Amino acid sequence: MKSFRCCGRHGYAVEVSPFIPTRLACASSQHYGIAGCGTLFVLEQREDDVLLLNSFDWNDGLFDVTWSESNEHVLVTGGGDGSLQIWDTANHRGPLQVLKGHTQEVYAVDWSQTRAENLVVSGSWDHTARVWDPERCQSVATLLGHEGVLYSTIWSPHIPACFASTSGDGTLRVWDVKAGSCQLAIPAHKAEILSCDWCKYDQSVVVTGSVDCSLCVWDLRSPQQPVARTLDHSYAIRRVKFSPFYKTLLASCSYDFTVRWWIALGMRL
Repeated sequence: MKSFRCCGRHGYAVEVSPFIPTRLACASSQHYGIAGCGTLFVLEQREDDVLLLNSFDWNDGLFDVTWSESNEHVLVTGGGDGSLQIWDTANHRGPLQVLKGHTQEVYAVDWSQTRAENLVVSGSWDHTARVWDPERCQSVATLLGHEGVLYSTIWSPHIPACFASTSGDGTLRVWDVKAGSCQLAIPAHKAEILSCDWCKYDQSVVVTGSVDCSLCVWDLRSPQQPVARTLDHSYAIRRVKFSPFYKTLLASCSYDFTVRWWIALGMRL
């Protein structure tokens, strides 16, 4: 198994480049994000190992990272100081821009995957989600509604100006940026929800992972109860992801130190 060890840093998020399948970005923090600095690592998978291509330091912890969908060199990270940083891997001098607006830690960032827009969404511990125009380097919308810290904000890969969010308030919410409002709120878990992701092949299907150790698959057309649920993890689920290649394949990673793959045949786990 290939690995990369970053001494003095704890990884919070890893994302694969949409342009180069062997290129990875990792957002990390010192002291588990409680204090200290953060580092963005840009890595290359090789046949036998993982090579460090570049690293960028920030003066606070980094909790999430997302690649640009329009420029293979550009990334955005979310920091413990409430800011977003725009980085260019070809520029070694620091961030291109720093976006300020949140008043507490930015725990989630995501770059829109639809061709009709070029937007970044962020989720913060200040209970808000913000939508940013990375070209103009400004916030274009602030979405209110969650009653707890936001842990995950993910754009729909199908519907323009639509994203899902999860929070410490136990809800999964779906937002319409053009309307500036929440279109659907699901009391998805009785505990904090740390992650969500959209199915890449069905615009109505979202998966959530929670502190209650459960993973739930939701059909947004009938959200009264999950279409699938599993409790096989023994600790909180940190992140969930649908496969970009198979409709019914998804993965979860947990604080029980396991990564698990699930096949949702007929959307039943």
